[in-house]
Amino acid sequence: MSTRLVLLGPPGAGKGTQAARLAERLAVPAISTGDIFRANIKGGTELGRKAQEYSSRGALVPDEITNAMVRDRLAQDDTAGGFLLDGYPRNVAQVAELDAILADAGLSLDLAVEITADPEVVAERLLKRAEIEGREDDTEDVIRHRLDVYAEQTAPISDVYSQRGLLARVDGIGEVDEVTERLLVAIGSPAR
Repeated sequence: MSTRLVLLGPPGAGKGTQAARLAERLAVPAISTGDIFRANIKGGTELGRKAQEYSSRGALVPDEITNAMVRDRLAQDDTAGGFLLDGYPRNVAQVAELDAILADAGLSLDLAVEITADPEVVAERLLKRAEIEGREDDTEDVIRHRLDVYAEQTAPISDVYSQRGLLARVDGIGEVDEVTERLLVAIGSPAR
């Protein structure tokens, strides 16, 4: 059985950690847009060069470039048994593009799983991570701005998937293993 998932959640909710754990348990690749960007930039692809132009000046990579990279990545052989997308789609336009990418391949999404977390808790987590990793640019103001941007741009994606009956929400606060188990239960029983 193939598993095609989208993993949503605010910065600091543990998406990256959980994506890696779920991918291993479900035997599917975890695909993050950050990884796709880095692979294309490192590989010197045309899309990578375009993405580099934007990121090097601190600008967001436009949807058309991101969409093309995701389309290319989802066409690779290792996704035949499914995938877990982390960080894509980031907005409602990208939801439509993902639908088109999958429809072109005769596929559809199985589930969107949203890791939920109290904004105060994730702000605290991100500040602690910034301190540990020496990220001087991750100030409280920057972190709160990132959480606001998430709520503004990404939360509507939850609504789209919820209206389709494809959304499972999972509490992301707790021990890493507990959260992984909650996610696995949600994925096994999407009719929550």
